[in-house]
Amino acid sequence: MNAAQLRLRLDQMLALPLGGVAYGEDVLSELEKPPVPAAVLVPLIMAESPKILLTKRTAHLKKHAGQVSFPGGRIDPDDAHPEAAALREAQEEIALDPASVEVVGRMEDYVTGTGYRITPVLGLLPPDLLYRPSPHEVEAVFELPLHVLLDPDAPRRQRQHVRGEWREYWVWPHPEHFIWGATAAILVHLARKLRSAGLPC
Repeated sequence: MNAAQLRLRLDQMLALPLGGVAYGEDVLSELEKPPVPAAVLVPLIMAESPKILLTKRTAHLKKHAGQVSFPGGRIDPDDAHPEAAALREAQEEIALDPASVEVVGRMEDYVTGTGYRITPVLGLLPPDLLYRPSPHEVEAVFELPLHVLLDPDAPRRQRQHVRGEWREYWVWPHPEHFIWGATAAILVHLARKLRSAGLPC
C-alpha cells in the first residue's frame, strides 16, 4: 500500500463512528481509581512505502523503562485536548515539530492495567524528517513498515506468568525491538480498522 492508498483508507476508517473504550487484557478487575487521562501520537510516515514511527524508552525511567511506545504521556491541565497533549509530548520526546504533523483523527481510548486511559491520535508525517530523541526519555526512534502492520499473520500471542496469573498479550515482529503491551494492542486495533476499510492493499 502506498501513501495515497493509505490516505484513502484512513479517510474511510475515520468516517465511521468510534466504538467503545478498549480494555487491555491486563485489566483483570475493576481499577481501584479512575484511570489517568493520557494521549499518544500514532505517527504514520507518508513515504511511498508508509511506516509507523515508534520509540524505545530509556532504561532508567521509573515507569515502562526500556519499552517500545508511541510518543505521548499524561494529559496536562494546560493541554486543550488529547491532540495537544500528544503533539506536546512528541515535541518533548523526539523534537517533532507540531507543524509537521497532519492530525487526521483519533482511535478508541485504550485503558491499561497500569491505570491509564490512552487516547491514540493519528498523525501523518512527511518522510525524511530528522528526530532528536530526548536523552532522558528516548533511547531510540525506529519504524515498523506498514506492510507488516497490515499482515494479519504478523502479530503473535505470547503468555507470561505474572503475580500468580497467566496473562496474554500481543507481540509484533521487529528485527531489533520487542513491541508488546499497550503499544502492540493499539497497533492491532489500527491494523484491523485499516484492513476492514475495504480498499485494496
